[in-house]
Amino acid sequence: MPASTKLGTGRRGELLTLACHLFAERGFQSTTVRDIAEAAGILSGSLYHHFDSKESMVDEIIRSFQDELFAEYDAIMARDLGPREKLAAVITTSFEAIHDHRDAVAIYQHESKYLQQFERFSYLIERNKQFRDILTSLLSEGVTAGAFRADLDVEVTYRFIRDSVWVAVAWYAPEGGLKASEIAERYLGIVLDGISRK
Repeated sequence: MPASTKLGTGRRGELLTLACHLFAERGFQSTTVRDIAEAAGILSGSLYHHFDSKESMVDEIIRSFQDELFAEYDAIMARDLGPREKLAAVITTSFEAIHDHRDAVAIYQHESKYLQQFERFSYLIERNKQFRDILTSLLSEGVTAGAFRADLDVEVTYRFIRDSVWVAVAWYAPEGGLKASEIAERYLGIVLDGISRK
């Protein structure tokens, strides 16, 4: 696994990185503590010296990934840029997150609906709202500033961007021919400039 996907250092970090890969590959509910321990070459009981449950492991995986991602979003929103430039930066950062944290993004995409029913994962609902607020505010500001079409449906556009960006984790291959920034550039060309011939 690339270094960027490692979750911490030392044995604890190695176990968390391994669990992250298994959760992404097999699904959180289908992966047992025994599966993680066997993949690490240790007994299940030894895993509990580092984590009290697999829920704690997936919590740390998702929380650390999202804390880093939203700190970057906050930095973008604080910059002296127009709404179009901020929107482009948010989308580019999102694609880069898929590259840097592919397994964590896959877990979030596939498991968040299940995890949100538990109180310890209530922050996922808040993060979803925060992401919605970021995009809808930028789209609305862009309409007001004349950067986007006056008849733009902000809610539909937000949903389109949200779903079409994050679903890329299912097909994006870090070892492929295009870098995350290049995919983002092509995506932005479609979203911001359209596909119709001019």
